[in-house]
Amino acid sequence: MEKRWVVELSKEERERLEKLIHKGNVIGYKIRHAHMLLKADESAEGPAWSDKQIADAYHTSLSTVRSLRKRLVEKGFEAALEREKQAKRKSKWDGEMEAKLIAIACSKPPEGYSRWSVRLLAHHLVELEIIESISHTAVHQIMKKTNLNHG
Repeated sequence: MEKRWVVELSKEERERLEKLIHKGNVIGYKIRHAHMLLKADESAEGPAWSDKQIADAYHTSLSTVRSLRKRLVEKGFEAALEREKQAKRKSKWDGEMEAKLIAIACSKPPEGYSRWSVRLLAHHLVELEIIESISHTAVHQIMKKTNLNHG
């Protein structure tokens, strides 16, 4: 299988990575990335280890090695040494929905129940089409955030 992101380090890049590894006062993940990039180097001076060899040697997954290669090729040397920023998830939940949850939790529970449980609230929110889906743990977290104690 042909590698999509081929790592070919220049002499200067290899020297920078070696210096970074031996500097001592560097964040651990940067040292690890430097080691992995040096092993992935397919230039004449590099060992050209396979992704599997690198993953095994540094106790990581193949996808981590591939994403490191990809970052180096697509975003450059500095980006490869850093951790990739996680995309911030947009919450389905908003203030209006929170207000509706509080109103429901403060209202009289359905027939046959003495109080609202978080599971019952989650089910009721979906039933009323306030939200498409929500887990009872999410309802619990929202109620905890609002300091709403319905007990």
